[in-house]
Amino acid sequence: MIRAMHDEDSPTEMPSDAHAPQQQRNWAELARKIKAWGQELGFADVGIAGLDVSAATPGFLRWLELGRHGGMDYMARNVDLRCRPELLLTGVRSVISVSLPYWQQEREAERALTDRETTALPTPGSVATISRYARGRDYHKSLRRRLQKLAECLLAEIEQDASGSDAEVIRRTFAARAFADSAPVLEVEFSRLAGIGWRGKHTLSLTRQGSWRFLGELYTTLPLPQDAPVAEHCGRCQRCLDGCPTGAIVAPYEVDARRCISYLTIELHGPIPPEFRPLVGSRIYGCDDCQAVCPWNRFARIGDADFAVRHDLDAAPLSALFAWSADDFETRLAGSPIRRIGHERWLRNIAVALGNAESTPDILAALASRANDDSALVREHVAWAQAQHAARRAPCRLSGEQQ
Repeated sequence: MIRAMHDEDSPTEMPSDAHAPQQQRNWAELARKIKAWGQELGFADVGIAGLDVSAATPGFLRWLELGRHGGMDYMARNVDLRCRPELLLTGVRSVISVSLPYWQQEREAERALTDRETTALPTPGSVATISRYARGRDYHKSLRRRLQKLAECLLAEIEQDASGSDAEVIRRTFAARAFADSAPVLEVEFSRLAGIGWRGKHTLSLTRQGSWRFLGELYTTLPLPQDAPVAEHCGRCQRCLDGCPTGAIVAPYEVDARRCISYLTIELHGPIPPEFRPLVGSRIYGCDDCQAVCPWNRFARIGDADFAVRHDLDAAPLSALFAWSADDFETRLAGSPIRRIGHERWLRNIAVALGNAESTPDILAALASRANDDSALVREHVAWAQAQHAARRAPCRLSGEQQ
């Protein structure tokens, strides 16, 4: 957090004379400069929102009441912080919302998913499917670094013209705090209020250039002019609902995380429910299907080089990834968001994908290598996967015996 104060732990108080220099400033011109700086920092969009998130609050509370957040208890613990921005930054008056594209050039198979007119699921193969956002460098640091730089530009600009008492007021009252998916923030709502994107029926922020982008926010104590909220442009389309492998999008704008493959492979700490395992396919970290089938993503722009694919994570064989030791996992995924799930859940997810793959010697050998793994969680999912292969081979044996 950037704060023009000597003691960062002290609350920011707005003294009675704090508004004097602000009244003389051209806030519209400053907002224009903020957007220009944001473009220079690589943001696709920069908008300014107010603090009223009341339009999104009822839906969020209902989502929690229905238990659709699953085991994400932190969502329920921080309701006030999400719904009351002033609790995250005392004296906050404006929210600068940004988007940062991460989409990279896709391989042919993935382009087919985006371009096809049907929503039939691809046949699981022996290659791992990892959510696009996680194939490159961890976005948290990259996004936060850019937001911090934006805050520095902002502080330097408002201090440049100040002198004497005005400069002192700025030093005592200015504060800015950056968030990059790192705090309880209703980021999709701020994106909408700032005129960046609308909430798609899959509940993600959607623009005319698609949804392959990260969102970030910069809370500030400056009274910046607000942009107009953006209208939604989904119309009658419901390809995201039809394309969800597990039916997690239970209605337009409503997602049950307990059914979502992203939740099951990233947020869930225990066993993946057996009824969802066949539907996971080859997905070992996250799921992009609801975005991949969205027509707006045909217009996606190439993202920042920070998010370029690393370690061939867009074409890695399941058996090779399953062979990684805990040290391999930590070393090869250094700087990757995937590390947050840990080696045990990584193996859990791959075991399920191996169970959905074709029964080749390579796949069967990979499963056998972990049948006696130290982790009970891994052993249970390996046993399930082996049972899947045994069940598929049984009809073949019966057919041979009857001839």
